[in-house]
Amino acid sequence: MKRALLGFLLGGSLVFGGGVRVLQSNAAGDNIHVIDPATNKVVATIDDIEVPHGVVIAPDGSRVYVSDEALRTLDVVDAKTLKVSKRIPLSGPPNNVDVSKDGKFVYVGIRQPPGAVDVIDTSSLTNIKSVPVKGEVHNVYVTPDGKWVVSGSIAESTISVIDPSTHTLAWTLKLSSGIRPMAFTRNADGSTKDIIVQLSDFHGFAVVDFASRKEVRRVTLPDLPNQEKETEGLQGSPSHGLAITPDGKMLWATSKYYDYVAAYSLPDYKLLKVVKVGLHPEWLTIPPDGKSVYVAVAGEDSTVVVDNKTFKVVKTIPVGAVPKRNASGLLKTE
Repeated sequence: MKRALLGFLLGGSLVFGGGVRVLQSNAAGDNIHVIDPATNKVVATIDDIEVPHGVVIAPDGSRVYVSDEALRTLDVVDAKTLKVSKRIPLSGPPNNVDVSKDGKFVYVGIRQPPGAVDVIDTSSLTNIKSVPVKGEVHNVYVTPDGKWVVSGSIAESTISVIDPSTHTLAWTLKLSSGIRPMAFTRNADGSTKDIIVQLSDFHGFAVVDFASRKEVRRVTLPDLPNQEKETEGLQGSPSHGLAITPDGKMLWATSKYYDYVAAYSLPDYKLLKVVKVGLHPEWLTIPPDGKSVYVAVAGEDSTVVVDNKTFKVVKTIPVGAVPKRNASGLLKTE
């Protein structure tokens, strides 16, 4: 039987075949759990990364890139072995990370003043530039069309947009409070339409028109009747997780006040459903088939799977300590 079809224990670690995988980093641990969405079981772990933060899969599935808070490096993980093959020094402590659509560059948010996004060349595996931005960076994203790199600062309440063709700052936008997770809607031609952004101390999200560079809407997540609001351990972020289905028709957002994820239709932002998932839901990821959303439930050390059609919890998967950032995509092992 081919290795790609095997899943077996070897020396206490799991060896697994290739395919679409969900990666769940553990903010208070030193590993990343690898979940097979076909079975919703943990099939492997990526070890030897103390305080893993952001995680992203290379477009060709050959590598995983992880921002390593403890060592202030970008750790490069080989998809075949799930071992760290290189640690690339960064200009400061990292936060979130993303990769260009062609896989040539990785962008790492640097969370220290005055603020920067480090640019990693994936062919040489070197840090080739540190792009100055407005404020220490919490999150960084490549827009779905691949034409822009967008970072956000909690301290400066500012979105910074980088032109990846020159790796220079293109424009900034200051909002009313700190910039938390973001997601992006698309126009009919595939270009970026809106930035959906969660803000410090706001239970909901704002909508920024990308072309006009203006906030055009705010949506407050619903309060739940007869339920006490959770206020402990929020770190100024009552809503901290966004994901859009691959067809662009539905948005999920998390509520740490009430331990749920909420589904909204797009582009009208109509509330469709509220689904309870557990204490302190954080980041979300949706695999390419769009069938389910995977919710990092930090307060219960689990990843919860919600079906995107039935809006039902279909699985609760035990993972590591305080799971937060997650990602999904194809991993190639051969």
